[in-house]
Amino acid sequence: MNGTLYCNKCGAPNAASAQFCGRCGVPLNPAGSAVPTTIPAPAAVPAAYPASVSYPVAQTGVRYGGFWIRVVAAIIDGVLVRVVLTPFRAMLGLGGLAFGGPSHSGFPLMHLLGGGLMLLLTIPTSWLYEAFMESSSYQATLGKMIFGMKVTDLYGNRISFARATGRHFAKLLSGMILGIGFIMVGLTERKQGLHDMIAGTLVRRG
Repeated sequence: MNGTLYCNKCGAPNAASAQFCGRCGVPLNPAGSAVPTTIPAPAAVPAAYPASVSYPVAQTGVRYGGFWIRVVAAIIDGVLVRVVLTPFRAMLGLGGLAFGGPSHSGFPLMHLLGGGLMLLLTIPTSWLYEAFMESSSYQATLGKMIFGMKVTDLYGNRISFARATGRHFAKLLSGMILGIGFIMVGLTERKQGLHDMIAGTLVRRG
């Protein structure tokens, strides 16, 4: 039986090597039945999908520092900076009183000079304090640390000193537009102020 090939048309038996049916002459094609057996190519298609899943981890349980809690933290930081500068303020203030006194005509000038020097000290002190603390392993100033907040990039990573510096001075722009840049903290989905958007940072809580 293994050497017999039956015609598909008349059913006549033929030798396995025959190319035509001996009875009706129809061509015999034993290889034809093997043609439609190999089509399983779509199995490779799903392999393309894992490459597209390269987004950061979904931020489902993340909490962000809101407007008012950040205001309180900023006040605390401002007080701390002033405490650090108190000795310099005392030296400049008492120096003005000692050399001029309220009744002396030169006192307003000395007072103004002392105020200008304090401003020159406050600006770099505030910048260095904020930039160093937020780029450190603490990722927050002392005011933010009290409320469990951290400053991160958009992926939750620690920011560099340069980015922390940019964020600090971007606050000037947030304040220049009537404080709208700060108010945006309470209006945006991830509690970002204008300075956060410019620096690409988030203030996370908890």
